[in-house]
Amino acid sequence: MVDDLLEQLRELEKEGAGSIATADGAEELERLRVDLLGRKGRLTGILRGLGGLSPEERPRVGAEANRVKEVLSARIDERKAACEVAAAPEAHVDLTLPGRARWRGGVHPVTLVVDEICDIFRDLGFSRVRGHEVETVEYNFVKLNTPLDHPAVDMHDTFYLGESLLLRTHTSPVQARVMEQFRPPVRVVVPGMVFRRDPFDASHAPGFEQLEGLAVDEGITFVDFKATISEFARRFFGPTTKTRFRPSFFPFTEPSAEVDVSCQLCGGAGCSACKRTGWMEIGGAGMVDPAVFEAVGYDPERYTGFAFGLGPARIAMQRYGIPDIRLLYENDVRFLEQFV
Repeated sequence: MVDDLLEQLRELEKEGAGSIATADGAEELERLRVDLLGRKGRLTGILRGLGGLSPEERPRVGAEANRVKEVLSARIDERKAACEVAAAPEAHVDLTLPGRARWRGGVHPVTLVVDEICDIFRDLGFSRVRGHEVETVEYNFVKLNTPLDHPAVDMHDTFYLGESLLLRTHTSPVQARVMEQFRPPVRVVVPGMVFRRDPFDASHAPGFEQLEGLAVDEGITFVDFKATISEFARRFFGPTTKTRFRPSFFPFTEPSAEVDVSCQLCGGAGCSACKRTGWMEIGGAGMVDPAVFEAVGYDPERYTGFAFGLGPARIAMQRYGIPDIRLLYENDVRFLEQFV
């Protein structure tokens, strides 16, 4: 008799829970409550069987009946609350809670710098082009007047993909490809990734953005080169920015120069960022070597030109006061959201 009553209670709990879960609205839930737990409901009908039990058996069945009643009552209350929310969700929004703004994606600071540089040079008559990240030894070195026994060709600087293929170490190969495809006048800027066997530290990365520039025509002189770079610096960094050209060496330019701008942090007075010099380097440049013109089929007696390479990552560090270049590669949302 006891086992039979306990089995009926378990069956009541199972069937009741299923009916409550599918109930639609407060009226149906109230009907189920009366049918399951009311004075003339199914639970009451089962408890009428207590009269046939001994005093020792009744507590066991009574405790199970109370448990089933509590479970079903809780299920009804939960389902009723869910139905109320579904019927009027706006009535259950707590308007006193602080807003939760969604994070919006932003343009990476290096991309911002690249786009701004390209816009400036576009105003100066330069077109924006792109090239291959996987290059040949011929275009990466030979056509740029870099002998294969030059230290830059060595394995410690270059990622080789085979005997004649490599990840480009600079964007300069695009110079050769553009000059082979078009006759002068040529004015282009070439942004893109380059790859070198550099350590990954606060000021170096094995893969980084570079921006190449090239201008070729009849009668271009070092004066045109200097004026173009100086105009860029004033537009990008500010009208009071000064430029400095230091003698240097690159196989594909002659004469060559390192380009410095007055430090943006101290205004040229000297600080730790510029190592107390008042100047910060932004890239290398120079007049295109006649050997490069010969390699691409230009007449070096007729045409002259200049080329420059800028480091957008380092320029971004100066523009935004970023102390460590690795921050540009870590995809940390806390850092990137500053540029949204």
